[in-house]
This record gives sequence, C-alpha cells and structure tokens, in this order.
Amino acid sequence: MSTETTEAPVTAFLLVKTTPEWLALSVPERIEAFTTQVVPVIKARTTGVRSRFYDTEFYSARVTDIWVWEADDHHAYQLLIDALRETPFWDRYFEVVELLVGTENGYARNYDVAPAATIST
Repeated sequence: MSTETTEAPVTAFLLVKTTPEWLALSVPERIEAFTTQVVPVIKARTTGVRSRFYDTEFYSARVTDIWVWEADDHHAYQLLIDALRETPFWDRYFEVVELLVGTENGYARNYDVAPAATIST
C-alpha cells in the first residue's frame, strides 16, 4: 500500500443542461446572473476548489455543458455542492443531469504503482 498520508484531490464532472429560464436571458444578463448570484456564494462558502467550464451543446442534446471541479478534499467538494444548491444555478438555470466524482489515478495510489497515462508531446 502507498505510504502517502494526504487525501487525494477530488475531481467532479457536473453534467448539466441549460433551462429555458437561462436561455431566455441575454448574454449580458447571463454573465451578470452568474457573477452576482453564483460566484459570490461559491467564494463565500468554499476554499480549495477550482473549476473549468466546457460547452457541449454542439455535440449533445442531453448535456449542454460540463463543469469540471477540482477540490482539495471531499469536505471542500461537499461545501461546493451545498453552495451551488443554494444558488439559481442548481435546477433553475441548469438541470443537473449527472455528477461523476472521482480521484485521479486512485488505483495507482491504492496499489502504489505508477499511473497508466499518456502524454502527448
């Protein structure tokens, strides 16, 4: 077993679908809503989380966006989800289709082996 004592970071893939309410907003209204109604709550309630946002509506009708979150640990992730649920993001502007949560290379950490990954040069 690995002798690593720190908890592995948590990665969460939030697969979401835009709602008619979100789509009815103009682009400036969407940016305003996100920066005033969602981001401040996340900043006030969480630490140790980072995110990236991917548009998928060009390729999927079921999932229009994927929000990838990295959290320092499970507690930080749980605080994030609690914060998001208290904003209009959750089930008002976006329907949460699926949450996929994992730790990168968890098997390698558990079996004390090198991760099997490819790197493009």
